[in-house]
Amino acid sequence: MTLKEIANIRLLSHRLAGAPCKSARETVSWMGAMQAQDFAMCRWAAGVRTSGSADKQVIAALNKGDILRTHLLRPTWHLVAATDIHWLLKLTAPRILASLKTRHRQLELSEALFRKSNKIITKMLAGGQHLSRETIIAELKKAKIAVEENRSSHLLLRAELDGILCSGVIRNGQQTYALLADRVPAPQPFNREGALATLADRYFCSRGPATLQDFTAWSGLPLTDARQALEMARPALTSVTADGDLYWFSNTLDLPARHPPSVHLLPAFDEYIIGYRNRTAVLPAAQQHVITINGIFRPVAVINGQVAGLWKRILKGDKVMITVDLFAPRSRLPKKAIAQAAERLGQFLDREPVLTYGQA
Repeated sequence: MTLKEIANIRLLSHRLAGAPCKSARETVSWMGAMQAQDFAMCRWAAGVRTSGSADKQVIAALNKGDILRTHLLRPTWHLVAATDIHWLLKLTAPRILASLKTRHRQLELSEALFRKSNKIITKMLAGGQHLSRETIIAELKKAKIAVEENRSSHLLLRAELDGILCSGVIRNGQQTYALLADRVPAPQPFNREGALATLADRYFCSRGPATLQDFTAWSGLPLTDARQALEMARPALTSVTADGDLYWFSNTLDLPARHPPSVHLLPAFDEYIIGYRNRTAVLPAAQQHVITINGIFRPVAVINGQVAGLWKRILKGDKVMITVDLFAPRSRLPKKAIAQAAERLGQFLDREPVLTYGQA
């Protein structure tokens, strides 16, 4: 199998081609978890994979608690379905906490201090309260807990990883925090082997074809655990070899005789790019245009499975100004399909799209 074929099959696995998901909750659950440090862009990441979705529907799912935004897998923001948050935290939080021990010593954040902070946060949010980050940090300062030098982020992160804190309703475009126990029912008993198998199944079905190394990098699992997880998920997977590497994907995926032309305007930090250790199937020579020197993944225009340019947006009244910067001459590219992708983004934002071209 060629890397180009790998890329086109990934479009199907990601629900970017073929049948989309029916709701934001279904999309996030299908993906297992979706990286989400850019709040506006992560909503579009869910929306672009969901049939007829709008930004307000994704926000409604967040407000209802069907999906949550929190830290798990690796120490960064992710969207996760409420039904998955408990087992994902149980599986991945211990390794994240172990990786942060040195930084916590540097910041003089002791276990006693974390217990004190968690107790204050729990008391503040009791009774179904949804409070802003600033409100919580102000209360921690009143209790003489140092929050400077990014300590506040680590205190909130610890409360998330301890299963105390999760995202609350959105107010004035900003996320609040709430108690996880108030938003999600008590979890089922944790089965580590079952969690490993489920995580591998979600990953390879939603992002395959992918390698074991891709899964290890995405999940943050030790290689031994990742191998065990893949082995347990293998009955539902099939494998192919491409460019000397072994790739796995769902054995129920309906592959067409030919992949139709496609254009997608994908958000910053999208799983189509960030969900892999080896990105050469979709990001060959263009990689330097997409990932900045400090590790920021920019929004990309994907044409026939390949990253073909960048895009940006500006909201202006009832319009969204979309500028697409293509790597190749525009005369060779499907302008009508690009316009349709811009129209889809406009529909999601409930704004009229105004498309222009720049130069990457």
